[in-house]
Amino acid sequence: MRKDFPTPHGLLRLFESLNLEIAPGEMTAIVGESGSGKSTLLHLMGALDTPTSGSVFFNGTDLASLTSRRAANYRNRELGYVWQMHYLLPEFTALENAAMPLLARGMRSAAAFEQAAYWLEQVELQDRGSHRAGELSGGEQQRVALARALVTRPKLLLADEPTGDLDNRTGENVFDLVRRLHTEHGLTSVLVTHNEAFALRCDRVLRLQAGRIIESAPQSTAELVH
Repeated sequence: MRKDFPTPHGLLRLFESLNLEIAPGEMTAIVGESGSGKSTLLHLMGALDTPTSGSVFFNGTDLASLTSRRAANYRNRELGYVWQMHYLLPEFTALENAAMPLLARGMRSAAAFEQAAYWLEQVELQDRGSHRAGELSGGEQQRVALARALVTRPKLLLADEPTGDLDNRTGENVFDLVRRLHTEHGLTSVLVTHNEAFALRCDRVLRLQAGRIIESAPQSTAELVH
């Protein structure tokens, strides 16, 4: 796979002949210097961007071939995404924020809130559902964001520096929570992190450098990107 970006100084080639496979059930960490393409790689997996050449596959479907409507459906039904910033809607409660993906797909409010309440319990915030985003700590906000990502019961979780804005202890707690939910709910997870200690606790570590993956654990078996 290749990914180019036009710049005022010419073409920037971010990836060159990049090949990657993620096995179902695997928790994979992606590490690398700033600007190495970690977030771009997640955007490609999440159908938020398309490669310049090559393909990105999910369960046999080339994500680049999806219409914008089908790509949005993929993100809503197959994918959970956690960003470095929580992006909670400040005027809504934790319960309402967690329910948003289900409400967006047209689920009745009662059913959506029931599922959201379950996932708030999973992230240990069952007593904070009625609190608005600004009334929560940074770690609590990120846990609500995790509940929102998982409320649709996705097959794939993408997390882009989910502990990057948190202090060490809170970041440790959030990482432990992600790891536990990954295991308990049979997720396939890809985690971008600058924290090498967290990366080493994943099943596999991939390092991006000069547009290529230069370090990884043993090859997986289910194709995601090529």
